[in-house]
Amino acid sequence: MKYVATGMLVAAAIVYLFTRWLESRGDAGAWVPFVRAAAEAGMVGGLADWFAVTALFKQPLGLPIPHTALIRRKKDQIGDQLGGFIEENFMTPAVIEHQVSKLRLPGRVSHWLADPANADRISAEASRIISLAGEMLRDEDIEQLIMAGVQWLARPQWGPPAGRILEQLIDEDRLEPVIALLCDRAHEWSLESQPLIDRVIDRDGPTWAPKFLTVLVGERIHRELVEFTWKVKTDPEHEVRRAMRAFLDTFADDLQHDEATIARFESIKDEFLGRDEVAGAASTAWKAAKAVLEQALDDPDSSLRTGLADAVITVATRIDSDEVLQAKMNMWTVRVARHVADNYADEIVSVITETVRAWDAEDTSRKIELQVGRDLQFIRINGTVVGSLAGLVIYTVSVLLFGG
Repeated sequence: MKYVATGMLVAAAIVYLFTRWLESRGDAGAWVPFVRAAAEAGMVGGLADWFAVTALFKQPLGLPIPHTALIRRKKDQIGDQLGGFIEENFMTPAVIEHQVSKLRLPGRVSHWLADPANADRISAEASRIISLAGEMLRDEDIEQLIMAGVQWLARPQWGPPAGRILEQLIDEDRLEPVIALLCDRAHEWSLESQPLIDRVIDRDGPTWAPKFLTVLVGERIHRELVEFTWKVKTDPEHEVRRAMRAFLDTFADDLQHDEATIARFESIKDEFLGRDEVAGAASTAWKAAKAVLEQALDDPDSSLRTGLADAVITVATRIDSDEVLQAKMNMWTVRVARHVADNYADEIVSVITETVRAWDAEDTSRKIELQVGRDLQFIRINGTVVGSLAGLVIYTVSVLLFGG
């Protein structure tokens, strides 16, 4: 476009020189002055617009003329003014609130997510986000985070809270299934305990006792043990069960009020959390979980990825079919957007101003010229054409008024 605009300026100059040559010979026709006036004015218009367009980006002919190379000299001010314009006209709370409300983002997003045709993309994007998070987190940081969490949990006393929880479970009869399970397991163990009883009698019984006697004693102990555990298993009010309940009641109270029990419980806790195996378990648990997670995310048909997609579709379907919920979510979105506009508009706009400030002045001028230069060259072209027409009109009017 520069070549076209410059070519028209050169054409006007050639026409002007040609007409002046004709006039210098003295035998020019009546039309020559009109053409000369048009070409002369076209040159003036083209040169004036060339100067104006060039002065925006650089110094014409490299001359230090004042008020030229405006883009290079005013780059920072342009960035500030652009940021201020956006802040005043686009980042106002009223504008942001209106535009976000009109978008109705929750409805659009939920409608897209609820479409089963997008399930594969949802699964892929969700797995990509999780994988990216896993890549950003170092194993050492996660292990330290887990240990910090364990240490944070270990700081307060565990005894009183554990006692209160145990007391509440007892009051709600939540431990009865546990007691029943223990009784069942004790009876099952007693049924299979004959070999163990025989070994104990053979080892600890009197050496002088005959074999048949030790066999009879062992069988009798086994029968009594089986019968006893059966009674405990089948009788909810058996004295053993009552003793277990009494023990739990006392233990729950001691955990809350007995200093010796609390101190002992805390020492057990500290000893357990201080073991190297606990620190190693954090590292092992994270590495194992990460390996399983990565393997599941790499498999498009894994239950994790399909489960993620199904969960997202289920939630989105619920939102898509509930207009009341959509209205609430849209209101929340609008409130968040207004809060951002009220409190962070300056920070958002500063992205523009700081970015423009960081640009190289020469490079900035060149980039802007490339973006808008085509239209600016049309200004030069129009200047040449309009100047020529204006010159022709002015010369014609002057001839009509004052003669040739």
